[in-house]
Amino acid sequence: MEITKSAIILDRELSELDNFAVNFCKTISKKTDYVIVSGYVSILLGRARASEDIDMIIPKMSAEKWKSVYEHLLKSGYYCLNASDPNGSFELLNDKIAVRFASEGVVIPNMEILFALAPVQKMALSSAIKVNIRKETLHISNLELQIAYKEKALGSPKDLEDARHLRLMLGSNLSTKKLREFEKMIR
Repeated sequence: MEITKSAIILDRELSELDNFAVNFCKTISKKTDYVIVSGYVSILLGRARASEDIDMIIPKMSAEKWKSVYEHLLKSGYYCLNASDPNGSFELLNDKIAVRFASEGVVIPNMEILFALAPVQKMALSSAIKVNIRKETLHISNLELQIAYKEKALGSPKDLEDARHLRLMLGSNLSTKKLREFEKMIR
């Protein structure tokens, strides 16, 4: 792994979960910005643990724009697990309930999408960083923000282990100044 100012560069084989993430992100990025957050970030960066879903944040948008995103996902071979149409899924998103998409014919893995409604979600979206894995690119949450959120807001044993992994992985690249700023924002 190499960390540069513009990206994190990974040179490893893609797992089944990575392939799902890459393909889904390629598809949705044709219609909207996105950022991957939470557990998959740690998994992508080398933590060995299982996950059935990937968490994604997208900008809040109009019902019409969401319908375009929703229909694009359906045409691209995905289906929505918890809403049968764009209107129902739009209501869920506005109620801060994640909408889940999976590849046709499977349930796991799936992408759990939320609108960026809270300040920390908007910050994750606006401060996303690139991960280049082989010839693919994913946008993930700023790692200091990820650590602060997992330690201060979530705090479960799994989240604390994810944060610990990210701290170890970042090493001297960890900005304690940024981390403190994010911790203050989250409190």
